[in-house]
Amino acid sequence: MQVSTRVYAASAPLPCHMVSRLIEHMDITFRLNGEDVTLHDPHPTTTLLDWLREERGLTGTKEGCNEGDCGACTVMVTDDGGAKSLNACILFLPQLQGKAVRTVEGIAAPDGTLHPVQQTMIDLHGSQCGFCTPGFIVSMATDHLNGSSDHDTTLAGNLCRCTGYAPIIRAAKAAESAPVPDHMRDTPPSSFPKNSGGEEAAPPAGAKPPFAAPKTSDALAEWCEAHPDGTLIAGATDVGLWVTKHFTDLGPVAFLNQCADLQQVTETESEITLGAGVSITRASDALSPHFAALKPLFDRYGSTQVRNAATIGGNIANGSPIGDSPPPLIALGATLHLRKGNARRILPLEEFFIDYGKQDRAPGEFVEAVTIPKQPDTLHVFKLSKRVDQDISAVCGAFNLVIENGLVASARIAFGGMAGTPKRAAAVEAALTGQLWSEATIKAAIPAFAEDFTPLSDMRASAEYRLKAAQNMLWRAFHEGLVDVLEVRA
Repeated sequence: MQVSTRVYAASAPLPCHMVSRLIEHMDITFRLNGEDVTLHDPHPTTTLLDWLREERGLTGTKEGCNEGDCGACTVMVTDDGGAKSLNACILFLPQLQGKAVRTVEGIAAPDGTLHPVQQTMIDLHGSQCGFCTPGFIVSMATDHLNGSSDHDTTLAGNLCRCTGYAPIIRAAKAAESAPVPDHMRDTPPSSFPKNSGGEEAAPPAGAKPPFAAPKTSDALAEWCEAHPDGTLIAGATDVGLWVTKHFTDLGPVAFLNQCADLQQVTETESEITLGAGVSITRASDALSPHFAALKPLFDRYGSTQVRNAATIGGNIANGSPIGDSPPPLIALGATLHLRKGNARRILPLEEFFIDYGKQDRAPGEFVEAVTIPKQPDTLHVFKLSKRVDQDISAVCGAFNLVIENGLVASARIAFGGMAGTPKRAAAVEAALTGQLWSEATIKAAIPAFAEDFTPLSDMRASAEYRLKAAQNMLWRAFHEGLVDVLEVRA
């Protein structure tokens, strides 16, 4: 669930007049349960969860895991793209600028009339201890507003340990036909406070770290050159844990949620380009119609709340060897767009990953977009994890195999979890290309996996298990063709 990247290396600083122009101390305005709220220069890494509970006394939003896994902190956030459920525990206040937030306290009508999902949860006994219930209610109310009926998927990010899911799912279904209460149709605030630029080249000693909210990639590029040790925050599903779990001081930060040109999806006759700020939810919507295997894969990427926040650029820029988007994107021949200042460059996605924790990115350089060429849908993707929903891959394999007249005309194969980086299986590809697509060819190609990969053993899987699992994924691609990896349903 990676969303953001930190540039660790330093470079020569920009002139003070440029630095001062980029440092901003900001007011933030958003709508909370129907009431406009303005915060004056808040600390940039205060989470919405902490602010709600400590500053507003809205304690219905619970802290469970504090890392975006349990859903007890779920809130509804509405912007120009509509309403979505998000985890308040890893949502920083500057990410709310210009949006509308609704907590569990705002789900019932102002006159106290219960929301349909609240009533059906009571009628169908959907709560026992009640700790998880506020998060479920907000997720269900968001689904109800959006007309969603895929409750198994959308509630996978709300964990319950005593009631059990059957009565909760029944309650969600029972509320489907009820009309949406008028008060749930939030709109963002109509006006925004003006941001004031700082006058100093650096904040005074002991002050809060500066933060910026660039509205264009040009402004972001300028900020990154001025702050090569700064932290970029898009969805914060990864960086949020640096704060809530490791208590990391992020230093200067730039929030990318207002950077509109990084959130564009562009489609031509030959390719699809996703801006780095496109969420996993939107990436799935854009790519799944072209590559059917991506939909079930993306549906297992974190939870609905995480997918609504996490970005495709962050998942790539983080460089995790077990990130789920790089293997299929590499198999599809994706290219990565990088920018530093006014200089841009493009490279094959697989070349971006150099070694564990090391990517081909210079200080002050950031991921701007990723482009996927259109092609016939010959992609197979298999994710192996200990549970279906909300689990990190032990192995994720992507096979883009073009079969013509019974022969393997081309093969692009990539894996996550098999090396220190997402990596292509060059030897396996060579063993398959030009050969008959047959069991004999598969058997002959199996030893090539050991040439491509020397996996590690860890708590998720042993090296031997990973190697055997990767080999079996090739067999699976041969026997089953395009398959749905979402094998288990409630």
